[in-house]
Amino acid sequence: MAVAPWPAPHRFQRMNADHAPGQERSEVPQGLRHVDFSHGDVSAFPPPPEVVDAVTAALRDGGRYAYSPYRGHSFIRELVAQRLSTFTGAPIDPTSEVIVTPGTQGGLFLALSALVERGDKVAVVAPDYFANRKIVEYLEATPVPVELAYRTAEGEPARLDLDELRAAFAGGARLLVFSNPNNPTGAVYTSEDIEAIAALATEFDAFVIVDQLYSRQIFGEHPFTHLRAHARERCLTLIGPSKTESVSGCRVGVAIAPAAIIDRMEQLQGIVSLRAAGYMQAALEPWFAESEGWLDQRIADHARIRDDLHAVFSASGAVSTRLTEGGSYLFLDVPAAKGRIDEFVAKLRTEAAVTVTRGPEFGDFPESVRLNFSQDHQAAVDAARRIVQVAERL
Repeated sequence: MAVAPWPAPHRFQRMNADHAPGQERSEVPQGLRHVDFSHGDVSAFPPPPEVVDAVTAALRDGGRYAYSPYRGHSFIRELVAQRLSTFTGAPIDPTSEVIVTPGTQGGLFLALSALVERGDKVAVVAPDYFANRKIVEYLEATPVPVELAYRTAEGEPARLDLDELRAAFAGGARLLVFSNPNNPTGAVYTSEDIEAIAALATEFDAFVIVDQLYSRQIFGEHPFTHLRAHARERCLTLIGPSKTESVSGCRVGVAIAPAAIIDRMEQLQGIVSLRAAGYMQAALEPWFAESEGWLDQRIADHARIRDDLHAVFSASGAVSTRLTEGGSYLFLDVPAAKGRIDEFVAKLRTEAAVTVTRGPEFGDFPESVRLNFSQDHQAAVDAARRIVQVAERL
């Protein structure tokens, strides 16, 4: 006799994870190389060799690495705090202000869970990382969208609607969550906007979570401003080596925040996962200490792919995108896909052997798709041409 499935709590329906990015599967059309733009290709861009050596050594070492305190090995936190203090421009106490998490995704869930109560209002930038809104809704809070105006003229920066942020705080929101560089558009916030966010958080006694996962991968001479340098006591920073450094498979991230919030996150982590995997925390030892020239080369390689994809898309009247300033994402607008975005995404998979992430994951963007261009260069360019062909037929 079949047993009816146990009914899911209604918060799962609020979260709406039916289209989780990176989960699509399809047969590849004959003669085409499948390109999965939903995440980076670590075969094309492998981790630094120092990471492989460090994790291998940790596995062989055994006891020193296997089990850490819930917030991470003390020697790892000391190393990370020293390097990130320099990087972000604000001091970090390794004992009280740092926690190593199972990836920055795990850190995001812990951070929001430590700060959000049922019924709260949370300011969420749109477009922005899909999990921000979904976790807020899972926690039975209400996301309040704040627009990032990213469809700007070439060379003009994207700008946050600070009037909307002020209205969100004035309307009761006491938390803002956003990514910088922005995921999915690759926009880097201006120093004026970062300083304004810090000022508004102070004015309204609010707190901010900022995901800076791609903050090492900034193109050209574009300036990057760390929120921690302007709002240390009102800011939680998520960062880790999973993207630019291709260490996503190790599932280690870092959260930096005031001691009281790190304490809460540690309590939750002790229930959810106990700790980030002890051996894999060794992947943080070479972080920010890669061989000379490694990071510059990685950024240059990604810039060339970005430029070539942008050229392909700019030559077509069927699609458009902005030239990203940081990270590995392009947010592609396909006007003909409005109202048919699922059809367009499915056609890309089944006709063009291309997987992308649908725009509605990032907010109210029914004619957009996101591409992670951290791919084999030629394969990515070929796939971009096939995307244009499908868009033109649409």
